[in-house]
Amino acid sequence: MTRYAIDDACNALVASWSTGIGDAAAVVTELPRTELDRQQLRRLAADLTALSQLCWRSYTHPASAADQHGPDSVGRRRQQERDAFATVLPLLIDAGQAAGEPVGTKVGRAAQAVARTLRSLDTPQLTTQIAADVATELAAVEQAELGDLSDRAEQAVALSREDASPLQISQADTLLRADPFGCPALLTQIDPAAAAVAAAHWFHAAVTVAARQAGLHPIQVVASAEQHGKPLAVESLTEIASFITAGGRPRHVVMPLIRTALNVGEGHLRGITGLHERVTAARELLDKTHTDHPDLDLSPDTVHVPLTPLNPARPAPDLLDNLLNGMQTCWHTYQHSRRDELPREQLRHAFLTAVRQEAHAQGERLL
Repeated sequence: MTRYAIDDACNALVASWSTGIGDAAAVVTELPRTELDRQQLRRLAADLTALSQLCWRSYTHPASAADQHGPDSVGRRRQQERDAFATVLPLLIDAGQAAGEPVGTKVGRAAQAVARTLRSLDTPQLTTQIAADVATELAAVEQAELGDLSDRAEQAVALSREDASPLQISQADTLLRADPFGCPALLTQIDPAAAAVAAAHWFHAAVTVAARQAGLHPIQVVASAEQHGKPLAVESLTEIASFITAGGRPRHVVMPLIRTALNVGEGHLRGITGLHERVTAARELLDKTHTDHPDLDLSPDTVHVPLTPLNPARPAPDLLDNLLNGMQTCWHTYQHSRRDELPREQLRHAFLTAVRQEAHAQGERLL
């Protein structure tokens, strides 16, 4: 989402957003030199940030990804929020609507809050500039929905979506075919959920090649992963490798992982089966620890049960990072298992050639 702030030194309203590698910023408008209420200006920045967050939620949580549709369903409410985009600019421009009864959508109410603050500031030129920037923001969301993550829509690369565009998956697959270890374009031009689906396909190909070369089971290769202080990363990689090895499609394991983490980030879990499995596993581990180390004083209340192996604040980028690090693990396993004296670059070429062949052979499962 776009974050708005008041730059007191330059007397301007500025907007910033993530680009996947660092943030970008732009001046929305220079503020009038008249003595405007600084607290109200900061309220305006906060209201604009809230509006942007709700608009981008229509991108990350599209109606098409909802499990339920029909009257008073999640899918229907999401579609109503998306349809409310058409009401935003009229609400900002029409002071009468801003003063009226609250509208029925969160997006509409957020726009109404911006309009009320603009009305209290009573500066027509400021209202015009804000409306123009909000129009740009809405256009960026619509552009991202179409799979174009350029310009201001590039902020979508830092978000986690409940659905993945087949077009974006295909684009990520093309980038990974050129460089299976990943490249900057994968992080800055592709929706991370779609990139993670494609990366899971290539990760499994690398696991297969490394396991075959080393004479190991694929899960043994995954278990050797070093994830730089992220112990739960191996859990996500193991789940992905196991699922695809059993014949599943990358999309069908990646998207549930991301959705579960998104739910956790919002303070809830959907369904009790997964939670029950995690609690059971934690109890079994606790019982084993008591048996192996009877001198340790452990109680169930001291056990931390992770609800998701991904960072709930950024699950799709986090999973993509895990998968790309997992590719490096596969390469190290392959390299250390070779008995010949080939130079490192020749070994790397042989590994990448084998991975590309394996990924191509299983290409029909990607989309």
